[in-house]
Formats: sequence, C-alpha cells, structure tokens
Amino acid sequence: MNKKIRILLADDHKIFLDGLKDLLIKEENFSVIAIAENGLEVLELIPQSQPDIIIMDVTMPGLNGIEATRIISKKYPNIKIIALSMHSDKRIISEILSAGARGYILKECSISEFVQGIKTVMEENVYLTPKVSTILLEDYLRLRNEAFHPQENKLSPREAEVLKLLVEGKNTKKIASELSISKNTVDTHRRNIMDKLGCANMAELTRYALREGLVDLDEDL
Repeated sequence: MNKKIRILLADDHKIFLDGLKDLLIKEENFSVIAIAENGLEVLELIPQSQPDIIIMDVTMPGLNGIEATRIISKKYPNIKIIALSMHSDKRIISEILSAGARGYILKECSISEFVQGIKTVMEENVYLTPKVSTILLEDYLRLRNEAFHPQENKLSPREAEVLKLLVEGKNTKKIASELSISKNTVDTHRRNIMDKLGCANMAELTRYALREGLVDLDEDL
C-alpha cells in the first residue's frame, strides 16, 4: 500500500479552504492532515501534523505566505511548498519562489491541476501554472533583451519619477510643482521618456509603468 501524501492547507478564505479540502481528500493517495488560516497557524501546526507538502496562500493576515515559506524552507527543508494565489503578479511569483516554494498555482485552476501540481512537486520537480510559466518566460526574455541592448529602455531617476506621476494622471503643472522643476523641463522629460521607451501615447506608457512595477493598481496584493 502506497504511503499517502500528507497535505497541510493554508488559506484565509474558509469557504475556499473547505472546498479544496473536500476535493483533495477524494484522491486515493492524498491525506489532508491540517488546515490553517494564516502563516502563524501553519508554523504552529507543522510539529504535530508533520506534513509532506503545504499548499500556501500568498496573502494571509498576520504572517503572509511569503514570510511563512521563507521560515519553513530554512527550518524544515524537507517540507515541500506550493504557493497558491489569485494573483499572477511577477513580483509576488518571484518573491515566493525565491523564498523556497517549489510551485505556484492560481486559484482559478481546476482540481486536476492541483492534483498534478502536488504530484509533480512531491517528485522533486517544480510545478507552475501555465499562465505563470508564460509570465516568467516573458520576463526572462525581456531581461535578456535589455542585457543585449543596455542603452535601451533605460530611464534616469528623474525620468522615472516623471513617468510615475504621468501615469498617476497628474498634469504638467502639478508634476512641475511636485518635483520643483519648470513646466518646460517636464515636457522635455516627457519627450525623452517617449523616445527612450518607444511609446507613442499614455496607454503605452502606462503599460510600461505597470510592467516595471513603477505603479500598482492593486494595492491589496
């Protein structure tokens, strides 16, 4: 008889947590041995529950999933961790993978993908939801392109400040006042930013600023 995989689930949304538990326990080789609603509960439950793998929500109150993952990876290196989130923000993905997670699954995925992710990570591999894999690949290709063209897409600190304020919807007069520079200087920075980034309008500038993390439209991440 195969040894069951001992799973600890951590998520601060109880309805989602209970639903996921009910689905996973239907799998023959899975055993959900504990559930937690924040990172501190996860740390408290590990000694008594001894999980093989933790499905860890990224954004939880108290101790979030990223910090909990960092602690667990150092203290319990044999425990596998799969990050769980509704967000596909590349900074969050990179941060929790760097903290020690071996996988990243979006909450929108099917139960079959959860099952596949758990099995993959338990086999000492990494599992990423396809959408997440695409995001990381695109970011890698962008960074590689910048490495080959080091003078392109580079803004000075002042230009980055102006770009951020432009994307926030501030006009030339307000930007000039906030940065203590003239309106003509703001216009010059705007033209230089457009030229350096190859952007023709504010929509393109906004996409660039969001991609580079200069502004964040979702403060609840």
